[in-house]
Amino acid sequence: MIEKVIARLENGKQEAIDELIEFLRFPSVSADPAHKDDIRAAAGWLQKKMTAAGVKMELHETEGHPILYGERLDNPGGPTILIYGHYDVQPPDPLDEWDNPPFEPVIKDGRVVARGATDDKGQMYTHVKAVEAWLAEADKLPINVKFLIEGEEEVSSVNLPIYLKENKEKLACDIVVISDCAQFDHGMPAITFGLKGLTYHEVRIQGPSADLHSGSFGGTVANPANILAELIGKMRDENGRVLIPGFYDDVVEVSDWEKNQYTELPFDEEAYRKVTGVPKLFGEEGFSTIERRWARPTLDVNGIWGGYQGEGAKTIIPAKAGAKISMRLVPNQDPEKIGKLFNDFVNANTPDTVTVEVIDMSGGNPFLLSPDSVFFEKASVAIERAFGKKPLFIREGGSIPITQTFKDVLGVDTLLLGWGQNDDKTHSPNEQFDLGDYHRGALASAHLIDLLGS
Repeated sequence: MIEKVIARLENGKQEAIDELIEFLRFPSVSADPAHKDDIRAAAGWLQKKMTAAGVKMELHETEGHPILYGERLDNPGGPTILIYGHYDVQPPDPLDEWDNPPFEPVIKDGRVVARGATDDKGQMYTHVKAVEAWLAEADKLPINVKFLIEGEEEVSSVNLPIYLKENKEKLACDIVVISDCAQFDHGMPAITFGLKGLTYHEVRIQGPSADLHSGSFGGTVANPANILAELIGKMRDENGRVLIPGFYDDVVEVSDWEKNQYTELPFDEEAYRKVTGVPKLFGEEGFSTIERRWARPTLDVNGIWGGYQGEGAKTIIPAKAGAKISMRLVPNQDPEKIGKLFNDFVNANTPDTVTVEVIDMSGGNPFLLSPDSVFFEKASVAIERAFGKKPLFIREGGSIPITQTFKDVLGVDTLLLGWGQNDDKTHSPNEQFDLGDYHRGALASAHLIDLLGS
């Protein structure tokens, strides 16, 4: 039967591309209230497509954006996988850096370019097409498949944990499958067994009640922008090591077998540098580039503001300044604990000549899964059959906080099967997804269903 399923996917490539382009046209930006109707329209489109494919669908209302649940329970007593994804996308800003409007998809050099192409509409939709092909050829699946697709992943999945706790029995499964990450490199598929956690904060510093003339008042009041710059400067040393007391206390060091694997990976540091566009790589001393990417915690300023930023000169002492700061965490760092350490550090290092406020915005736990699993074995074979190469086992520097929530609430692990690439420009202008990987991802999903069923 798998031969017929694969043939259907091969013959339906153009249809799959057309559907993805249609899906990408929805500006489903969860962070922007102005796109609330677009979010709902995207959810409705996906629900309709999945219903037509043969999946029994439900739309669950939340205080935010809807959650889609679908199921095909064709094999009582057989293995059950829960496929998770999200239909919401990042804001497209800055718009002037896009080569084409972000929600008007175009195909360039075999890649579809649009916001959400790889994160996560394209990657998630591969599983929909795989299930659709199976049901078209066999009328039923050899395993049980459940879908959980949300519209708030890009805003920290605020309502999904509530849904999980309220629907534990309905969502019961043997493994969660997520495709929302990347391969190791072009032509080098991978299974991701580790993700970083996250804690995200905004720091706001208030000085005078209004902007002041820097000549008339300079030297008599503290400048919030200066204070902010000095505060940020105290957070890391010149070698990239975070200076917040207690920050590294719970970090799990990389095991010898994993370090050995890193050295064997076909990693081209110069090619990686060129992808980033920087003149020279930088990071915590004593660790390789791969270790720093995957297994060491970081602290980064994500945005900074304050004072006059228009054309020409305006000599003021700004009344306010602020910054958004994120910390990527590794096992066993606790985002709540690190968040408190960050708050304490900011308050202890801000002088009493200004006032400071720290806003805790979001967070998520790091994730690490042992590769010694039958699901890893089956997924490895499925990927090899679809991509023509055995997958590498890697970690990822990004965060998918819901993975740990699945473990905590449902008691199951997660298979992270990424079809994207590191140069897909995720979260950036000109986000894209290789259509060859889109097709191979659907093939791998179809093979995984077959292998788990046998």
